[in-house]
Amino acid sequence: MKLLIALLLVACAATAQAEQIAGQATVIDADTIEIHGERIRLNGIDAPESRQDCERADGTSYRCGKDAAFSLAEFIARGTVFCERRGVDRYKRTIAICQVRGDDIGAWLVRTGHALAFRRYSTDYVPEEAAAQEAKSGMWQGRFVPPWDWRRGVR
Repeated sequence: MKLLIALLLVACAATAQAEQIAGQATVIDADTIEIHGERIRLNGIDAPESRQDCERADGTSYRCGKDAAFSLAEFIARGTVFCERRGVDRYKRTIAICQVRGDDIGAWLVRTGHALAFRRYSTDYVPEEAAAQEAKSGMWQGRFVPPWDWRRGVR
């Protein structure tokens, strides 16, 4: 009986470990990172594409996608990123909720206006989006096209 319980505990620990990814992250873009060669799409958010421009409050244009990616890289820095797998997308990327230093990365991106709540898949970050919009943070300081529309050619 003790052997059976020990085997079950080992199996449960292996399953839990398989559901988590941890390590140094490389930023691919503001909603995709890579850890140990595994591409991870952050769950529940959508960030501007690297070639996407947005407009500041003063009307000048800036590369909001690149700005978001660089801000994410600075936020993560050399911290260990811990991700909990939620699924796989159509591009075979792992979908996950990730944290660094105890902060939810998706929540941080939306709260700072570098990403939007991707309501099509999740409403987890709607409060952070409302706070960013009210504070005119990031993209909310001026005009922008939501990333899902930009990818469809709305520019």
